[in-house]
Amino acid sequence: MAVKIGINGFGRIGRMVFQAICDQGLLGSKLDVVGVVDMSTDAEHLGISRLYFAYQMKYDTVHGQFKHDVKIGEKDELIVNGNKIKCIQASREGPKALPWKDMGVKYVIESTGLFVEYEWLVDTLSVDGLATKAVGHIEAGAEKVIISAPGKGNLPPSTVLGLEAFFGPIDRPEMVITEVRSPVLRIALPNAQDYKICATPLDGSLLSAVAELGKTLVCGVNHTEYDKANHHVVSNASCTTNCLAPICHVLLKEGVGIEKGLMTTIHAYTATQKTVDGVSAKDWRGGRAAACNIIPSATGAAKAVGEVLPSTKGKLTGMAFRVPTPDVSVVDLTFTAEKDTSIQEIDSLLKAASGSYMKGVLSYTDEELVSMDFVHNVNSSIYDSKATLQNNLPGEKRFFKVVSWYDNEWGYSNRVVDLLMHMISA
Repeated sequence: MAVKIGINGFGRIGRMVFQAICDQGLLGSKLDVVGVVDMSTDAEHLGISRLYFAYQMKYDTVHGQFKHDVKIGEKDELIVNGNKIKCIQASREGPKALPWKDMGVKYVIESTGLFVEYEWLVDTLSVDGLATKAVGHIEAGAEKVIISAPGKGNLPPSTVLGLEAFFGPIDRPEMVITEVRSPVLRIALPNAQDYKICATPLDGSLLSAVAELGKTLVCGVNHTEYDKANHHVVSNASCTTNCLAPICHVLLKEGVGIEKGLMTTIHAYTATQKTVDGVSAKDWRGGRAAACNIIPSATGAAKAVGEVLPSTKGKLTGMAFRVPTPDVSVVDLTFTAEKDTSIQEIDSLLKAASGSYMKGVLSYTDEELVSMDFVHNVNSSIYDSKATLQNNLPGEKRFFKVVSWYDNEWGYSNRVVDLLMHMISA
């Protein structure tokens, strides 16, 4: 029986994930996408919203026309390849108010870019509540959540020391356990609403269970670390991490190693940027017109590799340049190897990996290609042999540059689907 799926956020990534499900032949066979949610869905104009959703699916400036049959159903339904999909109004209360339980939804793709925090941070005791957390989907009745962005807020051990609800006293006497319903532990505070964190009351300590709730998984790199019993909310990392991590994985696996490295991504503009100069209080340069400027920007993609490849933790950092192209980005990794080697050997290792254990995630090209040639490329990372070999110092044994492309929309969205299928089959 097909597993019921909900997609929260039907923007660039949400729609691309849905299209990938269709293109992989999963819709109606292994996956039943029963509901899509977006801010543009107005309860009073669901008929208009479904028409707009259909229009957005059918036509895309970058990726072309949708290859599948789209029809209009009842007042709040789309029908794709004969499968009914409900258009759902986004709730001001956040994910916890969505009708996942009533719809039988088991897995949610969280693709709004808004609900990226794994769980409640006990040490901050924010009053915003579960409304801003991805775990709200679990409160709403779903079993698992995949965040299509870098996850935030995984509990470090220091925040839960002493919080041993099942194995001893709590070190904050004002806290009272009012409900235990896996995976949610409810904590009440005087004169305040209930506070919730996620935990899995297993035979081990609550400390380790809470700390492991949120997990960053990158297909082809560490997706096999998924633990169905403990990992309820996972992150598929960022598109850039999905490009960089496979390269690093091969370098580590093949014994080249990474002593330290700097990454630069030349990144296509995205929906968060401005078409004309506008307000951006936290990042002034980020508020400038995207189609007219090369904009330096921060990115945590390189550091995030340390979450999926722990041996690189603290060894990588990087930055981004947002450029006036609508899709496809490229990573430039400059690094110091841990052993003597050559760029020719590295090239050979990456080529071999792309045709074997990294096939479908990492691919290889030695052609004279440019960014638009990679639009709708299904791989996470396309290693550019020619650009790499032409831009290294002759005879160098430790200091190297590697170049790899990625369709930051389509390649990434296919990995979300791959991760979903892995989690279902685990």
